[in-house]
Amino acid sequence: MEIAVCVKRVPLVGSAFMLTDDSMSIDTSRIGATLSPHEENAVEAAVRLVEAHGGSITLFSVGGADAEEQLREQLAIGADRAVLIDTEGVEIDSKATAALLAQAIKDDSTDFDLVILGSESADSGGYQTGIRIAHALGRPVVTNVKGLNIEANRATCERAVGSTREVYEVTLPAVITVLDGLNIPRYPSVPGRIKARKKPVDKVSITIPAQTTVRTTLRVPVSTSKGATDLGTGPDAAKALVEVLKQIGVMQ
Repeated sequence: MEIAVCVKRVPLVGSAFMLTDDSMSIDTSRIGATLSPHEENAVEAAVRLVEAHGGSITLFSVGGADAEEQLREQLAIGADRAVLIDTEGVEIDSKATAALLAQAIKDDSTDFDLVILGSESADSGGYQTGIRIAHALGRPVVTNVKGLNIEANRATCERAVGSTREVYEVTLPAVITVLDGLNIPRYPSVPGRIKARKKPVDKVSITIPAQTTVRTTLRVPVSTSKGATDLGTGPDAAKALVEVLKQIGVMQ
């Protein structure tokens, strides 16, 4: 089974996003980078499928040269090679991203049975890329998958809808987007990291397609959290604490 997994380097943010002075991009000067969480599950799903059925895994990513860091980490987990579509740091919209990924998958010498992505990226959360890739490749697509099984050239996909599950079956080749919780991603081992240094990462220079989404500004949502409340000291603080406990239903 030949599997393509599309991944994205995103800012590693532990709390609120900080924006640049012009409010046009995320300030990454004081934060690190990581892989989109849903895509960690996508890579893990691909590794498990290859372990069960044989084959190979090719990673595809659109981004700057620094995205090689995330590609190497996933190569250490079990992917075989990677293709980095270098945009030289230019951020592009979902439509252009999908077009570049679809073209790279078409141009690759491997005939992929399955293309797996995260349902959304952790930064822009557009939900469009996987569907657009499927349309460009002329393949069926199932989104928001939380259960995946491949047998006899058919993929059985489960989607959580409220308290129930929807089950879809598609014939390969297909495109599938997965959600966090599909599996528990493994950590790269030391031997895996050593092997990953020698695995190929092909860098592709491209002409960025025309974009239809125009960014006007970014805004950080207003936090509704009130944080910690100082109840004071001494007997008055004890009375205030009792009132709080009554408000939240712990005491009558």
